Amino acid sequence: MRKLKVGIIGCGGIANGKHLPAMKRNGNFEFVAFCDLIEERAQKAREEYGTEDSRVYTDYNDLLKEEDIEAVYVLTPNSVHAPASIAAMEAGKNVMCEKPMAKTYAEAKAMVETAERTGKVLTIGYQCRYRGDSAYLKKACANGDLGEIYYAKAHAIRRRAVPTWGVFLDAEKQGGGPLIDIGTHALDLTLWMMDNYEPEMVVGSVYRKLADQKGDTGNIWGDWDPEIYTVEDSAFGFVKMKNGATIVLESSWALNSLDTNEGKTTMCGTKAGADMMDGLRINRVSYGKQCVEKPNLEAGGAAFFDGITVAPEDVEQRIFYNAIVNGEPLTVEPRQAMVVTQILEAIYESGKSGKPVFFD
Repeated sequence: MRKLKVGIIGCGGIANGKHLPAMKRNGNFEFVAFCDLIEERAQKAREEYGTEDSRVYTDYNDLLKEEDIEAVYVLTPNSVHAPASIAAMEAGKNVMCEKPMAKTYAEAKAMVETAERTGKVLTIGYQCRYRGDSAYLKKACANGDLGEIYYAKAHAIRRRAVPTWGVFLDAEKQGGGPLIDIGTHALDLTLWMMDNYEPEMVVGSVYRKLADQKGDTGNIWGDWDPEIYTVEDSAFGFVKMKNGATIVLESSWALNSLDTNEGKTTMCGTKAGADMMDGLRINRVSYGKQCVEKPNLEAGGAAFFDGITVAPEDVEQRIFYNAIVNGEPLTVEPRQAMVVTQILEAIYESGKSGKPVFFD
């Protein structure tokens, strides 16, 4: 298989924690250039993942001038997602952009329009779709096993897990807190299972109730600084779809709740229901009895052999590669991700105005 020549824009946590190791394991990527505002981070990434010929930049516009780069990874703060992705596609590059797609719906829409006009591949890093439980449930939903899915919950609740590093707490750079950070994964997963991307109305509540606490916060990553904590600590949304279906979205970094679940969904259909609360569970009535199906999603099954389990981020890289090199379909389509951003923005808007947001 030929090497796909790539450029990396943003060499921080998500690059080093997810994408770069997965791309290295894949073996079909050639790192042409690395870019970061902090040059030392780009240099470090080059040393670990690049070659002697890999270039280092602090301005992504300079990286995009490299004619041999075929694809660009946008792994930056949220405020840079849209401008960097659009510039990359205008420069003839395919794009893998981390989630969320953009800070605003207008930016996300502009990204989609650019991808369609230029014909470049654009996808968003919603890796929860590639988990084993997600893949199984998607097949069940697509096969009609749950019937009409008319009620769903998107779960992204942490008790005290506020990320205190980087720009996570910066509203200007990120556009929000847990809703846009982890709520986006849960909402994407839920919409994908339902295959429903036509929202009619959104009501949202956005809270900053715990962020001003000082010391002894119980946060797993150490106490946060209220002075720089400018985003919400929890947010909730009620989404009415045009076909009458309802989605409830819950998200938090800090919430006094023992009911913690992240990157999960609950589905209620006319034939069956499903959730991910104790592994994947599908509930239905069979032969007059209430039943619960718990698929065995573990690899193995033979003595002394563990089997092979593929990490979601590894599947993500393979799909992106194949979409560009072999013309295979994407799993995360840009218009789907655009609707996620549209709904998230409406929750923030409703939370601020105290009024519902209606879509045309």
